[in-house]
Amino acid sequence: MLSPQHSYDRAYEGYVWSVPDALNIGVQVLDAPAALNPSGPAIIDGYTGETFTFGALADEAARLCGALERAGAERGDRVAVIAPQGARTLVVQAAILRAGLVSVPLSERYGRDALSHRLRDSGCRFAFVSNAGARSLAQIEDRLDALELQIALEGEQEAGGGSGTISYAAFISGADAVPAADTAANEPALMIYTSGTTGAAKGALHGHRVLAGHMPGFLFAHGGAVDESAIFYTPADWAWAGGLLNLLFPALSLGRPVVAFSDPSGFKPEAVAAMLVKRKVTHAFLPPTALKLMRAALSPDALDGAALCSVMSAGEALGRETFTWAEQAFGFPISEAYGQTEANLVIGSSAAFGTVRPGATGKPVPGHRVYVVREDGTETSPGDVGEIAVGLPDPVAYLSYWNAPEAARRKVLTSPVLGDLLMTGDMAMRDMDGFIWFVGRDDDVITSSGHRIGPGGIEDCLAAHEAVSMAAVVGVSDPVRTQIIRAFVVLREGFEPSTDLADALRAHVRANLAAHEYPRDIRFLEALPMTTTGKVIRRMLKSAD
Repeated sequence: MLSPQHSYDRAYEGYVWSVPDALNIGVQVLDAPAALNPSGPAIIDGYTGETFTFGALADEAARLCGALERAGAERGDRVAVIAPQGARTLVVQAAILRAGLVSVPLSERYGRDALSHRLRDSGCRFAFVSNAGARSLAQIEDRLDALELQIALEGEQEAGGGSGTISYAAFISGADAVPAADTAANEPALMIYTSGTTGAAKGALHGHRVLAGHMPGFLFAHGGAVDESAIFYTPADWAWAGGLLNLLFPALSLGRPVVAFSDPSGFKPEAVAAMLVKRKVTHAFLPPTALKLMRAALSPDALDGAALCSVMSAGEALGRETFTWAEQAFGFPISEAYGQTEANLVIGSSAAFGTVRPGATGKPVPGHRVYVVREDGTETSPGDVGEIAVGLPDPVAYLSYWNAPEAARRKVLTSPVLGDLLMTGDMAMRDMDGFIWFVGRDDDVITSSGHRIGPGGIEDCLAAHEAVSMAAVVGVSDPVRTQIIRAFVVLREGFEPSTDLADALRAHVRANLAAHEYPRDIRFLEALPMTTTGKVIRRMLKSAD
């Protein structure tokens, strides 16, 4: 655990891992807190206020384990979960993990091809599906040979992929509660697919140790400790590492309730703000995209009366402008964090530990060795750009890619000085004080007239203009400059695309950054292409004519 009284240096240097050999995430998030406080709230419905207790959900998860056993599920089988935030979704997730099966959380918002790829690649035997998930499954034309049974979470549904369907009520009816499987910390537990921003999505396989690996980053972001009155919320899909491991599982493992509140049609800033106030949410994980949308849409009084005291943000670089707005809107600095599906929450900022610097991502989280390195695995000098690397072994790191061991091997570099490193493909700079500044993915860094330029600073600058709601920047080939900077801009309400506005945006960047950093080409869009996790899909922008 982390003490809020510790300085960063003391917390970092004194952190010692304590991960038991036997560990089960399902037990950690339901059984253990239920044993301590069975009547304590675990899930709060953000719409109705209905509360579901740890004791009731743990009992249901134990019976669902019995139902899975009765259906023939065997240790290590992959089980898909295609469902929204909610108490039943938590029960399903916990039961799968508790039974020693591998949970494969998938978003309701996946289209046919994305869903088909993940189900085929993972070889799921069972799928717990909402109505929206069932509709997506039904669109898959070719048979999913491994998928034997769909369990309909919202009543009878049309089967997809050649599998049969049974209602959740019928599936669990008459099932006996069974003890949790005696799983090892390194035994597979979760298969979370990468966001697919740079290619086909790969299944990152995590062991039961992964929740323990996330706890330092979670606590670091929220000041080192959370009191008994804490109530948590995230709009992030519980199919994403950000939703599950940045908030849901860590909060529950500490016996703290989580508000379930998600809109299948997308993030609604005004509705989320009203819910935060009404449900007295104290701690949140709000991805950068959510904060940018809130910045563009919320009135100055939208958060009046809110009980928020801590917000973590991760997924992409937050940017100085959004950081400043959020600090003013919430009344405290945002705790920015960095990680990947393969190794999450390894860099962070925390006001309580003195590691907040606007624009910087933060410092290595206690417990994790994080470096900025050259191609040969040696550390860069302060001010130089290199690749972010995570020292191995680390309990937060994935076990491997499912069906792609060679790709997993390519992620590891053995440094002559630092040992085995998990390479992220993300570029950053470390300053003289040890703060890490995110630059962008290696293939997103722009080379123009001899300069290496990260897109984040330009996007941040554009976002500071009164007309801009969101912006994304890419490099496109140029015979003279190697690449030129192209910006894609989404305007705020009340502004219209024009040549004059494009010129004004170029002048704005030149005035605030450097002459070589202004976008020579500006294109206006209604919306940016994004993954279901809220990350800009830059390869689509790079291929735009």
